[in-house]
Amino acid sequence: MDYELLKIIWWVLIGVLLIGFSIADGYDMGVGSLLNIITRDDSERRVMINSIAPHWDGNQVWFITAGGALFAAWPAVYATSFSGFYFAMILTLAALWFRPIGFDYRSKIDTPRWRRNWDLGIGFGSTVPPIIFGVAFGNLLQGVPFQFDEYLRVDYTGSFFALLNPFAILCGLVSLMMIMTQGGSWLQMKTEGDLLRRVSKATTITALLGAVFFVLAGIWLAYDIKGYVLTSAINGNEVLTPLMKTAKVETGAWLLNYSKVPLLMLAPVIGVLGLLVAAFASRMKKGGLAFLSSSLGIAGIIVTAGGSMFPFLMPSSTFPSMSLTLWDATSSQHTMEIMFIVACVFVPIILCYTLWSHLVMFGRLSKEHIEKNKHSLY
Repeated sequence: MDYELLKIIWWVLIGVLLIGFSIADGYDMGVGSLLNIITRDDSERRVMINSIAPHWDGNQVWFITAGGALFAAWPAVYATSFSGFYFAMILTLAALWFRPIGFDYRSKIDTPRWRRNWDLGIGFGSTVPPIIFGVAFGNLLQGVPFQFDEYLRVDYTGSFFALLNPFAILCGLVSLMMIMTQGGSWLQMKTEGDLLRRVSKATTITALLGAVFFVLAGIWLAYDIKGYVLTSAINGNEVLTPLMKTAKVETGAWLLNYSKVPLLMLAPVIGVLGLLVAAFASRMKKGGLAFLSSSLGIAGIIVTAGGSMFPFLMPSSTFPSMSLTLWDATSSQHTMEIMFIVACVFVPIILCYTLWSHLVMFGRLSKEHIEKNKHSLY
């Protein structure tokens, strides 16, 4: 394969990994974020926790794989993002720390206060990461204040609180709502009785809010947020650096790819319709349809973000010409060839054992079953 094709392939593969992470790890984060909102007693919280207990750590593989692929395929993006989003990433990791400890430690002492505190920790660890991921994408769409010197050393000139701007917060809400919808859709296939009714109602609300927030973010992006455009010719087969191109900023630039590739319009349509169908299916108590629709909605939202920015990966609001793109932020051709072979082997393996584990563990959990197995279940 030539170098240009490999760059495009890895752009697609990382997108697939991000979608896989958002669908798989998204539903267990969604369950955690709903844990302290829709439950009424400890037994219901145990039902929710045990619905994801066999899967949550396996789902983390998608997160680890996506992070590893980002480091190997786009090392410049990895390094620059850690400089720009350092405190946000530390907060994300600190929040994620509560999840495995909370799952394991909440059952160590059988007192209401002990379990309630750990449940709050699980909720915190499940709610904060999707918000931060959405805020990060919101800032990428606006541009990040960084630049390179002649030795390609990055200088980030922003601050953590500057990341919390209104558009980025709206994107964070989109991310949170789609993750909560995914978690609620999962719970509709795993719960029963009063808890199922409350889950269905909550999922209907989060799905509708997610669709509304996504549409508002799209309108805001189209009419107020300036996008980035390459103004110099690019040879994708060459080894390039961020200093070897020119780019400019203009209003509506993030919509240009939709006129070049009209088929890309399907992505936002699927994103909105997926959430709306998930809301309708939740109201009709069709958990399987809700989960499928929610998953499609997540895929549509992520493809919308990636398709709008292509070929930009991390735009620079300080010097647009120093933005990181698909063409100049990638590893060597030999590295990407080896990674492609590894991905062709291991991604299907991950997908197969993920599907197999869900098939084996398929079925609903009742409060009676949970209460009878106080020592063998969380």
